[in-house]
Amino acid sequence: MSVSIDVAWKSLNKYTEELCGDKVEILKKSDSDVVILSDGMGSGVKANILATLTSKILKTMFDHDLSIEESVETIAKTLPVCQVRGVAYSTFSILQIFHSGEAYLAEFDNPACIFIRDGKVVDIPFETKDIEGKKIREYRFHVKVNDCFVLMSDGTIYAGVGELLNFGWTWESIADYTLKCTKDTLSAGRLAAMLSDACNDLYMARPGDDTTVAVVRVFEQHIVNIFTGPPASKADDGKVMRAFMASEGMHIVCGGTTAKIASAHVGAPILPNDDGTKEVPPTSRIRGMDLVTEGVLTLNKTLNLLRQFDAGDADIAFFDELDENNGASRLASIILEQCTDVRMFVGTAANEAQQQIGFDVSVRSNIVEQLKKVLESLGKRVEVMYY
Repeated sequence: MSVSIDVAWKSLNKYTEELCGDKVEILKKSDSDVVILSDGMGSGVKANILATLTSKILKTMFDHDLSIEESVETIAKTLPVCQVRGVAYSTFSILQIFHSGEAYLAEFDNPACIFIRDGKVVDIPFETKDIEGKKIREYRFHVKVNDCFVLMSDGTIYAGVGELLNFGWTWESIADYTLKCTKDTLSAGRLAAMLSDACNDLYMARPGDDTTVAVVRVFEQHIVNIFTGPPASKADDGKVMRAFMASEGMHIVCGGTTAKIASAHVGAPILPNDDGTKEVPPTSRIRGMDLVTEGVLTLNKTLNLLRQFDAGDADIAFFDELDENNGASRLASIILEQCTDVRMFVGTAANEAQQQIGFDVSVRSNIVEQLKKVLESLGKRVEVMYY
């Protein structure tokens, strides 16, 4: 069994600071996925630079399969020294999950990773290494589907200190809250939003430190196939439908003419739904299809939702919108929370209705290319096939 990860993170800037001193980097390798969270010393511009340098160095080193010893040595020799404190470092956590199920975790001075499996908080045995005067915790283990990991900067455990709590939100309290949340099998994005919002509430919306949570959930590969737009040649209708239906995973049709092609191919009628909004036309149903939506308007709204999530603006209100019963919200939810790979089957002809209103087929192609860009930014594997 090959495993993949659903990963999401949210950061809160220290109150009054424009830049965050925490940084998260995701590395997609042929054999594994790597999540890096670094926390620069202090806050503001200097902390942001330290965290960015650290995360970029670690990402580059891991991309070239170099050891943690070489990585830490490079960081120690690269980061500038603070003239006030006389030290220069950025704390970090590195989680690498191989598609085979093997996993590696390295931590330096960040709060320990929260690991949840089968409804329990689990302790993972680790070894301590002394590298360049820094004590690094190393973990090696195997993952299972539905395992959940939370990496965090120390702003999380300081949340509420001196305000609502005497000693801040302790690691044990965060782990208990995470465990309660995961009983509903939340996506990484929803859990990251809930943990971040809880920290912000404890800080009374005035974070005393940069605060970042990165959530990783393990699941099997899930493919979502999207067919939109009629092919340039009517003779290719059957060709694209055969390829579309032969691809494993969910099957989603976007567009009126596209739906007619799918309907004719499977020999089933198009049945309307009453779920439209002012922005998003109603969906339909076709036997054998997981979702049938209108085309360009729905795809454009979906694109905006994905961009909002990618920009880090996914709070609880965002997920409330994602739960709304309309084509764009449902499509965005499927992409964000249920898939690792997206295959797009894109026709390059405009249908008759679109030609009558002067529709330029390049509009659809532009939306598809923008979707591809944001999906790759979100860590999805994307394949686009034009017909």
